[in-house]
Amino acid sequence: MKISKKLIILLMITVMVITAFGACGKKEAENTSVDNKQANSSAENKTEEKKEDKAEEKEPEDITLKVWGPQEEQELLKQMTEAFAKAHPEYNITFEYGVVSEGDAATELTKDPEAAADVFAFASDQTARLVEAGLLYPITYNVDAVKAANSEASIQSATIDGQLYAYPFTPNSWFMYYDKSKFTEEEVKSLETMMAKDLGEGVKNFSVDINNGWYLSAFYFAAGCTLFGEDGRDPNTVTFNNEAGVEVTKYLIDLVSNPKFLEEDQGNMINAFENGTLGAACSGTWNAQSIKDALGENYAATKLPTIKINGQDLQLRNFADFKLIGVNSQTKHPLAAMQLAEFLANEENQKLRFEVRSIAPTNINLASDPEVLKNPAVAALSLQTTFSTVQSSIPQMGNYWAPAEAFGNELINGTITKDNVKEKLDSFVASILSTLN
Repeated sequence: MKISKKLIILLMITVMVITAFGACGKKEAENTSVDNKQANSSAENKTEEKKEDKAEEKEPEDITLKVWGPQEEQELLKQMTEAFAKAHPEYNITFEYGVVSEGDAATELTKDPEAAADVFAFASDQTARLVEAGLLYPITYNVDAVKAANSEASIQSATIDGQLYAYPFTPNSWFMYYDKSKFTEEEVKSLETMMAKDLGEGVKNFSVDINNGWYLSAFYFAAGCTLFGEDGRDPNTVTFNNEAGVEVTKYLIDLVSNPKFLEEDQGNMINAFENGTLGAACSGTWNAQSIKDALGENYAATKLPTIKINGQDLQLRNFADFKLIGVNSQTKHPLAAMQLAEFLANEENQKLRFEVRSIAPTNINLASDPEVLKNPAVAALSLQTTFSTVQSSIPQMGNYWAPAEAFGNELINGTITKDNVKEKLDSFVASILSTLN
């Protein structure tokens, strides 16, 4: 049977169409299969992600951190630590607080390191002593940012052999407050001018804590005497008993015996300011608010005055160091402790201390803030630091304080006279050097 050409062509076209539809159906089936596999894979991935998220969602770690600070900062300390807890939900923190001044921190820490604070404030002259004793945890948290944010000198005060051991938060030094109803800006430049003025019956002209080595040293530094060498690093050299030191001591004998002089003792200067019975006194920013409250509209502050010895006006040169926040090497929670220490010393909390207590900052941004520099106490501290002697941080510095206190007491009670000055000074210096290791 013959098949016509037209029929053959029609059959071929039909086969091609059927084949094409079959191929399309197969491709769609394949695509559907791929899509289903991708959907299943995506679902599996989401399930795995949820499992991972749940694995990462840990319960807050229960920790206890003991924190030390001075009496005058306890309320602020609690405010700052509570803010830290809110900022770190990864911890469930129980805080324990202790009242320990920055000056006493090293002494208290060495008594029982394991029972001492995890985080504590201390004066930078204790840095070397604490490091040598192995009591400071080397700082590894946020180091670069902290170095960039704070003054170079403050960072150096917290650094030993290139290792940062604490977070700085304020310069630690002193200057002079005065009642501007009693002295003019010109008069407070010279202690001789101040002491010569008659401020009325029962009014003292000037006060300083002469039996405290931190203040006593300013008179000797003014005359060029040195404590542990020119750079404060020589443990075998103290020149307070040289010829210049003899003249300074004679000056101090006259000063403390002057009825217009008030020996500062347990904050009596604040009461005297409040009662209108004191013209000027030496202290630091930690007393700024109390003195401001006492003096009211007569509140003023400036650098230390000059003293005249052998016809020369010598600028009183104070000790300058810094206050730091450190971490106990015995802490059970080093990361959390470092994070807290850094938080307590950060820009925000330095600003808070300035606003509440007129504490000068080490933070570079804050130190140059016009609002900060408007503060009389902070401005006075800034001015005085240009005449300061950086306090030695060598361990031997600890040998200075007790002999200085004893020497100051002898000045006050009159045991040191102009006849035995050299003998007393030699004994003073020998006491400093005799206990060196």
